Amino acid sequence: MREGKISVRVTLIHTDNILTPWNGAANSMGAMSDSDASPTGPDLDRGLELSALPPGGILVGHHAGESVMLVRSAAGDQVYAVSPRCSHYGGPLNEGVIDGHTVRCPWHHACFDLRTGGAGAAPALNPIPCWRVERRGSRIELGDRVGTPAPSPPPHSPERVVIVGAGAAGNAAAETLRQDGYAGPITLIGAETSTPVDRPNLSKDYLAGTALEEWMPLRDEAFYAERDIELMLGGRVTSIDTAGRRVALADGSTRAYDALLLATGAEPVRLTIPGADAPHVHTLRTLADSRAIIARATARPRARAVVVGASFIGLEVAASLRTRGLDVHVVAPGARPLERVLGPELGDFVRALHEEHGVRFHLGHTLRSIEPAAVVLDDGSRLDADVVVAGIGVRPSIALAEQAGLAIDRGIVVDAMLQTSAPGVYAAGDIARYPDPHTGERWRIEHWVVAERQGQAAARNMVGHAKPYTDVPFFWSQHYDVTIAYVGHAEAWDAIDVAGRIADRSAVVAYRNAGRIAAVATIGRDTESLRAETMFKRGDLAALATLMGSRSRA
Repeated sequence: MREGKISVRVTLIHTDNILTPWNGAANSMGAMSDSDASPTGPDLDRGLELSALPPGGILVGHHAGESVMLVRSAAGDQVYAVSPRCSHYGGPLNEGVIDGHTVRCPWHHACFDLRTGGAGAAPALNPIPCWRVERRGSRIELGDRVGTPAPSPPPHSPERVVIVGAGAAGNAAAETLRQDGYAGPITLIGAETSTPVDRPNLSKDYLAGTALEEWMPLRDEAFYAERDIELMLGGRVTSIDTAGRRVALADGSTRAYDALLLATGAEPVRLTIPGADAPHVHTLRTLADSRAIIARATARPRARAVVVGASFIGLEVAASLRTRGLDVHVVAPGARPLERVLGPELGDFVRALHEEHGVRFHLGHTLRSIEPAAVVLDDGSRLDADVVVAGIGVRPSIALAEQAGLAIDRGIVVDAMLQTSAPGVYAAGDIARYPDPHTGERWRIEHWVVAERQGQAAARNMVGHAKPYTDVPFFWSQHYDVTIAYVGHAEAWDAIDVAGRIADRSAVVAYRNAGRIAAVATIGRDTESLRAETMFKRGDLAALATLMGSRSRA
């Protein structure tokens, strides 16, 4: 960040539906502060005998009124002291996995540096508190908090950076540039009229009414101003001149760039049947979309909802609307929910879970038309509907890239550094088709954590770090009190192995293709999910097979 006075540059192109910014910490939904509960465990103000913490051990205590997690390295020569709570949603880091100098959160796989508390991998964007540990004979004592190290100047400093898209990838890229010492101008252009939001919760807790509105912004406008990031809300880029290195906006203005990141995300597929343009028919992608669904769902007591599509987004919407007390029906053409991604056993489990909560399925059917208070199925049957939500997929927003002449293959083709076919132009998130370092296959993945991590990687490569993107895909899906975690990527499989019992909500499910484990889904097995991610990262297929232990073939 530049020294001296910081200029405040937040440009608002459209002024409708602006979200009132919250001045709290980003990504703190569901997180507990140290004032929320009394500290537990030993009083570390008095120090601790080193023998009380064996090599590789973890101990949670308290110091100066704050909860502290002590971690001893496997070799026994280092002891670290950090907060036991993830800065994302407050997950218990003491139940996570230690991997060298890092700790990984069991909830959503955020990663932190035990030496500094720094957030090393999304979805956490904020560091966690970290304390200095001193050895005095056979005892260890905690000192002051460790400050965040000042970043070193990057290897390369583009004169100016423009980021098109202020979702997961774009926001993460802008933050990473500043955190890593880039001091030049940054322009972050977002098509939405609110500051970047916690998109996963639009279909989960926020839609269900269990997350407050003020929890939704990732950052408030002051955050961008303090870091001298020009945030253009409601901005729409209409063209890219890769030769002249300039983008044009719908309002007639232009922005020059030396490095450009395309992070335009994806757009919901919309219904095209008669009545699909009615005011009670919705898709869900933005905060405004979620607000509109809530308004319709709460306009009358026990409203009736029809969800079209048994996708992750569709079923999360169904769960959230049931939590609000709506009568919910799901209409989908497949035989099972989520079968194409999770297979038959997990698909059947998800269906049974929703049916336990009162959702009624109409599988093997499509919609013929939508009426003011009902939908008509392909067999002529009718379902009452005060609100209709379509969750039938998304398409990558690649029109700008196509117009600019970038290489396209069902997404924007990028190399291992996430650079497109045009020098100085990068792509990240839902639009990027990138090479997997282990299989050589090209993947395009529509997950929030993947988008954030790609945004971080692209930002570092724009300033010369030249580090290939190698992170393992991860996502989670929440249905009532059940969370499904998924690591890896299996577009197809020829066998499914199950360790544990899916019906007992405690299982590890491995998807094999030609004998190789390509992905792992878990229910109630957070530690195994974390271990699977680290094994995929290292390419340790033997360890993945061992992780499954005693298994049954599905």
